[in-house]
Amino acid sequence: MAASWRTNKAFRRPLRGRPWTISGQCHSSYPNRRMPNILYLHGFASGPFSNKARFFSHRFAQIGADVHCPDLAEGDFTRLTLTKQLKLIDRLAQELNPAMIIGSSLGGYLAAIYGSLHPERAPRLLLLAPAFGFPHGWEQRLGKEQMTEWEQKGSIQVYHYAAGESLPIGYEFYEDATWYDPFPDVRQPTLIYHGKRDDDVSPDLSVKFAWGKPNVQLDLVDSDHSLSDVLELIWRGAADFYQQAETVSAGGA
Repeated sequence: MAASWRTNKAFRRPLRGRPWTISGQCHSSYPNRRMPNILYLHGFASGPFSNKARFFSHRFAQIGADVHCPDLAEGDFTRLTLTKQLKLIDRLAQELNPAMIIGSSLGGYLAAIYGSLHPERAPRLLLLAPAFGFPHGWEQRLGKEQMTEWEQKGSIQVYHYAAGESLPIGYEFYEDATWYDPFPDVRQPTLIYHGKRDDDVSPDLSVKFAWGKPNVQLDLVDSDHSLSDVLELIWRGAADFYQQAETVSAGGA
C-alpha cells in the first residue's frame, strides 16, 4: 500500500469589502511582507465564516499565511452547481495564486476536482472529510422516491447551516454533479483527515481515494464528520504540511 496511514456553525455577517476574504486576522509580525495565500473551500450548506474557516484563518495568520474563504454559492444557493463553484474557484486561484487549497466536505471534493484539472494552480491539497463518491451519497440518503420528487418539483428544502434556516436547492445541483469523477485523479501532495465515526461521508471513500497513491497521506482520526474535536491535531499536521511547501519553495526546487 503506497499511501501513508494514521488513525476526528457559526455564521457572521460578511466583512465589508471583499466578502470572500478573511484578512482582518493577519499576524502583525509581518507588516511589510506579502503573505502567501491559502484558499479555503467550505462545505455544502455552509459559508465563509464557518468555525473551521475561522479556525484555520487565525492559525495560518500566526505563521504568516492569509486564508481566503469565498461564499461558494455566491449568494444564490438555490441555483448552486459544482460547475459554478469550480468557475469561482478558478477565478480566485488565478488571482490569489494559492500555496495550498483547503477543502471541507463538499469543499474537499471540489478541491480535489480542481486540483486534478489545474494542478499548477493547486500545488497542495488539504482535505477534511472530503465528500468523495458524490453525488451517489444523495441517492442513498434520499432514496428513489425522494429523488423522483426532487426531479419533478425542481427543488427540495435542505437546512443551510450558515443561514440558520431551510433553503431550496435545485435539481440541477444533482444533475450537474453526475458529470464529475467521484474520485478525481490528483497528482500533487495531498493530506486528508477523515473521522472514523463519520456518518455523513464514509471514511471508506477516502480510503478508496488514497489507495495506491504515493502523493496522498490519509489520517483516519477518532472523530465525526465535523472534526471539531480534533482541530488542534489537524492543525499540527496542516502546519507541517504547509511548511514543507515553503521549504521546497525557499530551496528553489
